[in-house]
Amino acid sequence: MTSYQNQVVLITGASGGLGQEAARQFGAQGAKLALSDINEEKLKLLADELRQQDIEVLTCLCDVRDEEQVKSFIDATVRQFGRLDAAINNAGVDPAHNLLADTPLEDYQRTMDINVQGVFLCMKYQILQMQTQGGGAICNIASVAGVGGAPFMSAYAASKHAVIGLTKTAAFEYGKFNIRVNAVCPFITMTDMFEQTLQQFPDREAALKHFGKTAALKRVAQPEEVVQAMMFACNKDNSYMTGHELVVDGGMTAV
Repeated sequence: MTSYQNQVVLITGASGGLGQEAARQFGAQGAKLALSDINEEKLKLLADELRQQDIEVLTCLCDVRDEEQVKSFIDATVRQFGRLDAAINNAGVDPAHNLLADTPLEDYQRTMDINVQGVFLCMKYQILQMQTQGGGAICNIASVAGVGGAPFMSAYAASKHAVIGLTKTAAFEYGKFNIRVNAVCPFITMTDMFEQTLQQFPDREAALKHFGKTAALKRVAQPEEVVQAMMFACNKDNSYMTGHELVVDGGMTAV
């Protein structure tokens, strides 16, 4: 029997690079998937791909900033599958990179609304469900920008520090209900979002080498490598880890 056989796994931001890979890997291990995003077309394409592999999938359009949409998504998950074993709060944005004083207020506010308020709202209703069923696991997707400074990314760094704060606090508050809450903090990862950044440079390979040089492994991460950390964080056998920020950075923060 595989690790996630018949477990219900919820993933927000499922049409993005990390979200798609998480859906594929959890689904391949037998999970039933509840997937949300604001991109209806990409969400449908992903769901069709997974269903062709006999993976049971529920999809829902959900803006994580909207409390009613978040609640409806989690309610729909429980109606269809009967429970919620694990939740991956992956939906997020990375605004244009600027020095702090050059960052528009609207970029800061949108980043906080999606990356922090979105995680807060998702956790709120996930926790309420997990309390009723006797436990569960939540994995919030933060960043190495949440454990240190991030030049030219002040709004993003602030939002990811906040995600770690929410993670640790919830872990302490709800551990007595057998709810584990952890965060995964990746370094730069080869997602569609990062590909858009690379397109701004005349020499893609030189840019890729430049971005990866600060990691001990001298490269950026692949989505499947980051998803392995999500799967570890949510695995029922990993039953004593909670309130932890699991850094997946190729050794960038080792020194």
